[in-house]
Amino acid sequence: QVQLVESGGGLVQAGDSLRLSCAASVRLFSDYVVGWFRQHPGKEREFVAAMKWSGRLTYLADSVKGRFTISADSPKNTVNLQMNSLKPEDTAVYYCAAKTGLSGLGNEKEYDYWGQGTQVTVSS
Repeated sequence: QVQLVESGGGLVQAGDSLRLSCAASVRLFSDYVVGWFRQHPGKEREFVAAMKWSGRLTYLADSVKGRFTISADSPKNTVNLQMNSLKPEDTAVYYCAAKTGLSGLGNEKEYDYWGQGTQVTVSS
């Protein structure tokens, strides 16, 4: 059983940066994929970014390319989502999730483990 805990959310102004972290309770094997999703109020959860735990493959949604990066801190068993040039439309609850295998990276239903979420609010 993998437990995931997100941290780093908060209230910022447009143009600011935030770094979210997702800490896993166990050491992840190389075939694990860790993803970030977000949910705007009243909307379905959407894919933001994902990476293979080995670190060689990363994926970003078009809406965040050029602004967000995803990376792993292996010694800390943590995956980080660096968010730069934040916009009000980035306001959402951000969740990290984990699964094995590369199929269905952008599909929340493919993920087996989820964190509790962290709120990110970007004011204009």
